[in-house]
Amino acid sequence: MIATPLTHRFTQPLTLQSGAQLPGYDLVYETYGQLNAQRSNAVLICHALNASHHVAGVYLDEQGQPKPRSEGWWDNMIGPGKPLDTDRFFVIGVNNLGSCFGSTGPTHIHPDTGQAWGADFPVVTVEDWVNAQARLLDALGIQQLAAVMGGSLGGMQTLSWTLQYPERVRHAVVVASAPNLTAENIAFNEVARRAIVTDPDFHGGHYLRHGAIPRRGLRIARMIGHITYLSDDVMNEKFGRQLKPLAQAVGEAADAGDLPALNRLAYQYTTQDVEFQIESYLRHQGDKFSEYFDANTYLLVTRALDYFDPARQHGGDLARALAPATADFLVISFSTDWRFSPARSREIVRALLKNRRNVSYAEIDAPHGHDAFLLDDDRYMAAVRAYFERTVRTQGVAA
Repeated sequence: MIATPLTHRFTQPLTLQSGAQLPGYDLVYETYGQLNAQRSNAVLICHALNASHHVAGVYLDEQGQPKPRSEGWWDNMIGPGKPLDTDRFFVIGVNNLGSCFGSTGPTHIHPDTGQAWGADFPVVTVEDWVNAQARLLDALGIQQLAAVMGGSLGGMQTLSWTLQYPERVRHAVVVASAPNLTAENIAFNEVARRAIVTDPDFHGGHYLRHGAIPRRGLRIARMIGHITYLSDDVMNEKFGRQLKPLAQAVGEAADAGDLPALNRLAYQYTTQDVEFQIESYLRHQGDKFSEYFDANTYLLVTRALDYFDPARQHGGDLARALAPATADFLVISFSTDWRFSPARSREIVRALLKNRRNVSYAEIDAPHGHDAFLLDDDRYMAAVRAYFERTVRTQGVAA
C-alpha cells in the first residue's frame, strides 16, 4: 500500500482551550482505502506522542520504488486484509497541531515575526487536537465516523472525540490508554522536560534562532520515556546484565591473567563509558530521537498529556464525565503495561457501563509493556479484527 502525505490549509483562526487563537494553519494527513458513496466507512486514527500522520503503507523513492524502512507506525494493524481492513474502511491519519512532522508547530514561521514560533507557539490540548481534526473532516465532507481509534495519547484523543462530538462517532477503539495521567506519569514527563529546558542549547525555547538544537536534553528525555514503554521482563530478556563486548573482553583477560591483553583492553575500556548492553541501547534510541524530533514539540505534547482529565470538571466523577458519549466502545489493555496499566482501562470500562454504553473489553496478557499496542500479538490483532468485522455486519458498512 502506497502512502501519500496531503496538506490542508485552514485560513480561519482556531480558538484554543487556553483562549489563544492560532491563525491560519496547516494539517498534514494521509488516507488509505476508499470513501464509500454513503461516506459512512471513515475511520480516524489518532497518534501517540512521537508518531505522526504516517499510519500505514510505505513511501516511494524518486524511482518509484518503496523506500526502505518507510512503513507507517501502525502498518501491522492497517491495510488490505489487516485487522482494520482498508478494502472496507477509509482510514485517515492526521498529524496533530504543534507536531514536528508537517502540521503547523513550533518549527514553523510565526506570521507576525517572520521567525520560527519556538517557545511562543501556544499551548495545545487534546481537546484542541480533536477540534482541529473535526475541521479537517468537515473539509473532507465526512459528517460521521464509523470509528475513532488510537493508542496511548491517541486513546485519550479517541475518548475526547466521543465527548466533544458524540453524534459524529459510532465506534471508539481505545488502546493502552487512561482517563488521565497518574502523578507518577506526570513526574516522568516533568523530569524529561527539565532535561530539555536545562540543556544549554535550549535558549529559552528559541534555539533555532541561535542555530542550535538541545540534543542532549532530547536524548535524556527519550531515554526516560523509553524505559517506561518497556516492561521489566522484556528488558531482562533482551539485555539482562549483558556487558558490551569490550567490557566482556576485559573481564575474560583478567580471569585468564593475560596482563598484556588486560593492559591494552583496559586503556580502551577507560575511553568508553558504556559498559552494559542496555546502556548502549538507550543511548542509541536517544541519539536517533534527537535527530528527528523537536524539543518544543516534546514540551507541548507532554503537557497536553498531563492536562487531559475529562473528569476534572465533574468533581472527579468519570461516569458523569463520560455521560455524553453515545458510541460503542472497544477498550484494550496489556498486562505488563505499567505506564497505562489495565486498571486505568478498567476505570473507563466501569464508567461507560454505569452509563449503560455498549463496551467490549480485552486485557491481553503480553510481556512487552506499553509498546505492546504497536506490536504483533495474535490475540490483540484478533480482537480488533473481530470488532471491525462486527461493525461491518451490524451496521452494513459498504466498501
